[in-house]
Amino acid sequence: MGTFTKPLALCLPLLLASCQSASASADTASQDLRADRTLIFADEFDSGALDRDSWNVIGMDFWVNREEQAYLDDPRTIRFADEVDGADGGVLILQPVYAPGVDANAEREADFISGRIESQGKVEFTYGRAEARIRMPDAPGVWPAFWLLGNGRWPDTGEIDIMEYVGEPDWYGVAVHGPGYSGDAGLDNRYFFDAGTDATDWHVYAVEWTRDAMIFEIDDRPMFRVTRPMTEYFGTWEFDNPKYLILNFAMGGAYPAKTNGVEEPYYGLPADTAQRAQAGELYMEVDWVRVYSAGE
Repeated sequence: MGTFTKPLALCLPLLLASCQSASASADTASQDLRADRTLIFADEFDSGALDRDSWNVIGMDFWVNREEQAYLDDPRTIRFADEVDGADGGVLILQPVYAPGVDANAEREADFISGRIESQGKVEFTYGRAEARIRMPDAPGVWPAFWLLGNGRWPDTGEIDIMEYVGEPDWYGVAVHGPGYSGDAGLDNRYFFDAGTDATDWHVYAVEWTRDAMIFEIDDRPMFRVTRPMTEYFGTWEFDNPKYLILNFAMGGAYPAKTNGVEEPYYGLPADTAQRAQAGELYMEVDWVRVYSAGE
């Protein structure tokens, strides 16, 4: 098991026949693969190391949204585990670590380091289904996410947020950003979990992306739809171009701050959550990531 990919730019609908070998090679990855779809890419995180043929690791030069962490390629922030309760094989763990003095950006001087991986230039696709099985902590002010981004200046080539979470376990958010509908004006929605479950349980977060719409799903249940006319009411549809995968764990920043109103001790990050991060209690677990071709 491990990582399975069929490079292209990547497997556009007219070229799906060339992706058949990726599906065949990945059939043993898990018993719950979708038999009716062609698998373009999968990382089951079973090897105990990051597949750098598929993923890039983001470093300290990157900073947005007044987040309170610096990203660092470090085994403390990007690690792997086996025999995790409820997981199917190995698990990727993105973890914030309290490390004052490590941040080399004098303007930011973050007390925390964390992990962010992207597939830009390695795994990109246009249309299809992207999904990941994820479990997250109950910790207001954290900001883990699973999303797709286009190449080029933001937001001109489109952004698809499959899962954004600000640490309140009863809900998570999804969003679409493009020219004329970005930032606070993005097309977004929240999903509130049913009684008896929340974001601290394992869930499959997914988007079905077609030529004319994006349907967001949680555990195969549709929870939001964005159509081409919806985006074109505000701007232009920027979702006919390749997108790459992103998994990251941010701390504080604009989205949590707008939700919880916290300014101190960190922007968007309450003291209790910061203390739990210092104790090593907070992390995002990813059982697997998979990308399928567009459906019929």
